[in-house]
Amino acid sequence: MGTLLVAALLLVVSAGCQGRFPADSQGTLERADGGELRVGISENPPFTEVAADGTVSGSEVDLLTDYAATIDAEIRWMPGGENVLAAAMKEGELDVVIGGLASDVPWTSQIALTRPYTTTQGPDGSTVKIAIGVQPGENALQVDLEHFLAERGGEL
Repeated sequence: MGTLLVAALLLVVSAGCQGRFPADSQGTLERADGGELRVGISENPPFTEVAADGTVSGSEVDLLTDYAATIDAEIRWMPGGENVLAAAMKEGELDVVIGGLASDVPWTSQIALTRPYTTTQGPDGSTVKIAIGVQPGENALQVDLEHFLAERGGEL
């Protein structure tokens, strides 16, 4: 009887480990892979710029465009202020937020941050670590994005 119980437990454990690890609580990476990546963008040159006609540019736009290509995703850009994007992230309307986000942004209850991938100089001359925001709990997306950033020479 003990051997049968151990075999049953091993079957249950192995069945639970068959997906991606780490996993996304909402399946964002799986949904975006070959689909759509919803990216909030807050203007903050040189990281991000939003033209009057809705055209986006900047170093983080280039990073996210290149990242989306690695998962065969089309990007849907949602421009807005950081507070608006943080609220949209909390509501599950966005997958990623960019805009030269300092690693100490006040919205960490609404946005999970990647490890800093670069630094910039703050207005007071201090070093500011820059990260990208992801939907909290979307660990597979966050890890995949962090690996991409590290491969691109980020400071991770």
